[in-house]
Amino acid sequence: MREVGVPHPRLPLPSPGGEDDPTAFLTWLGEAIPMVAHLGIREMHRDGDVLHWSLALTPSLNDKGTGFGGALAAQTTLLGWCWTTLWLRRRGLSRDVVVAEATQRFLAPVTGDYRLECLPEETAGPERLAARLADKGRGRIRLVQRLWCGDTLCLEARGDYAVLPASP
Repeated sequence: MREVGVPHPRLPLPSPGGEDDPTAFLTWLGEAIPMVAHLGIREMHRDGDVLHWSLALTPSLNDKGTGFGGALAAQTTLLGWCWTTLWLRRRGLSRDVVVAEATQRFLAPVTGDYRLECLPEETAGPERLAARLADKGRGRIRLVQRLWCGDTLCLEARGDYAVLPASP
């Protein structure tokens, strides 16, 4: 068990211009953030600027037999953190990312296994983040996460993710 206040070792960066192996990244994430093992993440893949997770509902059931809002909100927040972290890693940057603000809008009950997607709120968001990092050494990006159960949009979330300055 890790000690409180002791950072988990960072995952080595992929080779320049390379991608993280999704399975290896999720394994590391589960070690770095123990609750990840209980979220029901089955698969992760990226398609352009969209990061996708497939999830099982059972670990996130509420008393009504549908998705527990708190668990779903945590998953959307973590997916945004992963999007930002993986975006940085593809650019050879190993930086701390924190969520600065997050909101959720619950639209329909989650009644079965589901998928989450995360993408920039604005097409130019990644370019602005890259420019800000080059200019100021830190930056933010607004991301949107959507939870789909079959063809039904059940949850839409938004988050503002901050990339902190490099450690000295």
